[in-house]
Amino acid sequence: MSGVPGLLFGRRARLRWIHLILGGALAMPYVLVGSVVISPLTSTTDVFSSPTLQLASFAVGLPLAAVTSLFPLTRPLETAAVRWLCGVDAARLADGPARTRAAKGRTAVWYTVHLGLGGIIAGMSLTVPPFAVALIVLPLFAGLRDYPLGLPEVLDSTWALALSPVAGVTSLLALAGCVAGCGVLLARWAPALLGPTPEDRLAAAEARAADLAVRNRLARELHDSVGHALSAVTLQASAARRVLDTDPEFVRDALAAIEDTTRRTVGELDAVLGVLRNDEDRGGMPSPTLATGLDDLLRGIRASGLKVTATIGTRLHALPAMVSREAYRIVQEGLGNVLRHAGEGVAVTLCVEVRDGRLTITVENPHGTSVATVRPAAATRPGGGHGLRGIRDRTRLLGGTTEAGPENDTWRLHVELPLQDDGMTRGPSHPGRTALGPPGPPTEPEDTP
Repeated sequence: MSGVPGLLFGRRARLRWIHLILGGALAMPYVLVGSVVISPLTSTTDVFSSPTLQLASFAVGLPLAAVTSLFPLTRPLETAAVRWLCGVDAARLADGPARTRAAKGRTAVWYTVHLGLGGIIAGMSLTVPPFAVALIVLPLFAGLRDYPLGLPEVLDSTWALALSPVAGVTSLLALAGCVAGCGVLLARWAPALLGPTPEDRLAAAEARAADLAVRNRLARELHDSVGHALSAVTLQASAARRVLDTDPEFVRDALAAIEDTTRRTVGELDAVLGVLRNDEDRGGMPSPTLATGLDDLLRGIRASGLKVTATIGTRLHALPAMVSREAYRIVQEGLGNVLRHAGEGVAVTLCVEVRDGRLTITVENPHGTSVATVRPAAATRPGGGHGLRGIRDRTRLLGGTTEAGPENDTWRLHVELPLQDDGMTRGPSHPGRTALGPPGPPTEPEDTP
């Protein structure tokens, strides 16, 4: 259905008519309150017997509707109705309650206009169709003229009786035109009166930023836990395959390490997926920390063939939960970085300690060893480039510093994290160091030790 018929009787026009009827239904309680106010001021007890008094009650009720529109749920409900029934693009309408005085004022104007036009259209929808039908069938049923239908006396004449069907059809078309016109007006006014304010756009941007931050955090968790586990398991399986016939004891140890690594990683993956499902109370395994997971991490790394010499401080159990959790991931990625790119048999030193109110993490391995002795089969997965970037992101969020790269004949990763809350907001205070900003283009391959 297109053109004028579609505009008057199409699906969109019918939905907008329903929207107007809903406005008329919402207006009825206010009209009743208005009639209570008007009734003592008149000599009649039946306000609805007079069209003038009905209009007066309607006029008194609309300001009451404007006042009640200040309730927080008014704008979300009206916005949902406009999206569904008026065909207005959802992006042009605001979500949530009105927050500012201007937004509340526009919502009050919209609610008043909706109920006002809806009340008029609802009244016309109740009265015009029966009257139009009576005019259409009047020439066929002359006896209707004897009933008190309120028809004009001019219909007693022959020429008026012959034209009454035309008048009836015209009345129905006029009603359809009024409905379509009011529906178009409301659809055009809705973005201006129910559209987002600058405050709404700012709140939406903050919500998107928060959602993006959660997604990035989950991506880092998955990269650090699953990526490290796959690298370790691949090396363990490769080493076991090469000595399968000559060293069964080593194969048993490698299989036990694979089992332990995969079991731990499944628990970590379950915890991350629990966050995605907003199901944190279902008893999933908590994220590992330095105090709870470092021993297992080192055991798995050593089982993969990496020779790790670790110096671990004694105060790790007292670290703030967030710092301990993020530091565990930093250690995991630092060791996993060496494991992926240098392969088994490489000597690595790890130092984790607390001093001067800061947690320091240092991972070092001889640069010549990691480059010269690495075999083509040692790399467990191609590509990469996200490990050190993830470390920088974690460190920056905690207000710390990151140094990574070759130093003399050693590849060195050095991270410092503040333990006080003020340090996490202001950034590092050590002379000669500044908080790390967004990482620029790396001068060395991002993950190459």
